[in-house]
Amino acid sequence: MEWTQETIHETVEAQRRYFRSGATLDVGWRIEQLKKLKTAVLAMEDELLVALHEDLGRCDTESWFCDIGSSIVEINEAIHGLRRWARPETRFSGRMLFPSAVTRVYKMPYGVSLIVSPFNFPILLTLGVLTAAIAGGNTAVIKASAKSPACTAALQKLIASAFPPEYITVVDGGHEVGDLCLSERFDKIFYTGSPKVGRHVLRMAADNLSSTALELGGETGNWCVVRADADLKDAARKIAFFKLCNSGQICININQVAVAEEVAEPFLEALKAAFTRQIGDALRSEEYPRLITRAAFEKCAARASAYADRIVYGGRGDAETLRFEPTILYPVGIDEEIVQQELFCPLLPVVPYPDAEIGRVMDTIADREHGLALYLFTRDMAWAKKTMASQQYGGGCINEVCLQLMVRGAPFNGTGHSGMGAYHGEWGFREFTHPSTVLIGARHLNLPLREHPYTRKQDAWKKPLLRLFMR
Repeated sequence: MEWTQETIHETVEAQRRYFRSGATLDVGWRIEQLKKLKTAVLAMEDELLVALHEDLGRCDTESWFCDIGSSIVEINEAIHGLRRWARPETRFSGRMLFPSAVTRVYKMPYGVSLIVSPFNFPILLTLGVLTAAIAGGNTAVIKASAKSPACTAALQKLIASAFPPEYITVVDGGHEVGDLCLSERFDKIFYTGSPKVGRHVLRMAADNLSSTALELGGETGNWCVVRADADLKDAARKIAFFKLCNSGQICININQVAVAEEVAEPFLEALKAAFTRQIGDALRSEEYPRLITRAAFEKCAARASAYADRIVYGGRGDAETLRFEPTILYPVGIDEEIVQQELFCPLLPVVPYPDAEIGRVMDTIADREHGLALYLFTRDMAWAKKTMASQQYGGGCINEVCLQLMVRGAPFNGTGHSGMGAYHGEWGFREFTHPSTVLIGARHLNLPLREHPYTRKQDAWKKPLLRLFMR
């Protein structure tokens, strides 16, 4: 289908009519739709794996772990928890509102939603958000990434097999089609991608005052800090695994490592050994993903070339396969440009610092734009917990990487330049619903405290009672 302003407008209006019919309000019906989504994912598992390999060069195990299996986990959590999440809450209205004693808080869907998903995890970051939209009782237009065309085509087939277009539909095309979508009046917009495009989405959403959630990678990247007392082999093993995953094209991935200079050399040796053990020759490995486009490959290669004299591991690329080796750059100063921007590739700048000056390092990180993630490796748990409770970032780990994303019942997203809003599990349900407070009034025993007149004579008894009731 050719997507024009007219066809997109017709799709949005058809979904608005469908939403207003009340079809999406019943919680049992929503659960059935989530089950249909799960069935469709499982039925198309092989096709999704092929599409992920075609677009990103991923092996089946990584694709299952990162996209398909994680999507199933997200859907299952919504199926099992939705009745509890959606149940109206009852509140005591308070003495001052007597005799109207009961207030209900209803979790109401926004209506017609727009989901703009990225290329790096095209299945999970589409279906995970869609799960929240369905659970909340919304319809959805999905604008899938043009950079991952095989996955976009697979998503179109999957969604069309399970749902009518007036409920959920997938739109393909480039940025121009995305702008056509954003020019429509949506009740909820959820965008995943870069801060640069996030600003553009927010500007266009402002025209219709659409409620908007942004899941962004962070302007200056996510820091990993390795203290002098860290278990260096454990840290290196986990950092290497994470940097290899999707060839570094992950919004919560480690952008740069700050390592105590007292242990920098043994850490680097452990990190090199971990990369070699886990992937071997990355350019020949069938398991190693590629960069998404030639432009992304050339950008990565140019950055590596600029640091050619400081490459201590890796540094090679294959322009035909678009693979670029995991590449360690050392030493890099904390104020250099490469550690003040999101890289989104397998380059890993390593910044040495004196362990006694860790406070200065954390102050520098805090002065920059908030990251989507923060990772700390140390045996000093008191320092680590205090740091995690005082820095500003989306989420993170102590002595681990990336798994904060997979904790059931926990929210995920950033703050400031790394995002706004949150989702996963009940938090996704909350993101796609508006809490509507409804007080149930009484017809008898109503006191005239709030009513005129407010004369001195009336004031003599009204004000003392108001003071009493409002304590």
